[in-house]
Amino acid sequence: MQGLTIGDIAPDIHAKAWFPVEKEIKEFKLSSHKGKWVIITFYPGDFTFVCATDIEAFMESYDDFSKNGAIIVAVSTDSIFSHKAWSETSPRVKQSKIPLIDDFNKKISTEYGFLNQDTGAARRGTVIVDPDGKLQYYAIHNDALGKDVSHIYTAFMGLKFIRDTPAEAGHICAIPANWKLGKGTLDIDIVNDIGKL
Repeated sequence: MQGLTIGDIAPDIHAKAWFPVEKEIKEFKLSSHKGKWVIITFYPGDFTFVCATDIEAFMESYDDFSKNGAIIVAVSTDSIFSHKAWSETSPRVKQSKIPLIDDFNKKISTEYGFLNQDTGAARRGTVIVDPDGKLQYYAIHNDALGKDVSHIYTAFMGLKFIRDTPAEAGHICAIPANWKLGKGTLDIDIVNDIGKL
């Protein structure tokens, strides 16, 4: 993970991005979004098949992320001009509202530990940054495996619940395995619940 670990301040991102809603190239700065959750989806390249399905899948849950205080941005090592062209021509991507961040110099992918040294492209994966700018979720996987956005959304909502529900003294608020939205969470008494779960 290139030295990054959960709870670290996420490296700032300051780069050009293609904003498809406004149809403009503008600066994106991660540190300007303190107070919001930020979902960063890394992908290997524009004009590829699986990557377009990732963008499409995130758009299917875009409103749910948004109403819960999260923004979604996408990063690959393509240029801003490639992002613009892909956004304007791909049947899947042209429906997207997700800003596409230029990482042509590979700085972002390198700092986040996503750069594939063999190909020079970003690996496929996802990062979730909390409203304090801290890394709370970090996943890299096989480039041929498209993202399970329903899992990412559930993980985001679990992290949001943990943050929004401070445990009382001597307790831990936690999310059990295979948790789904609307299901119970764990309020663990650190002393009295040992051995009960």
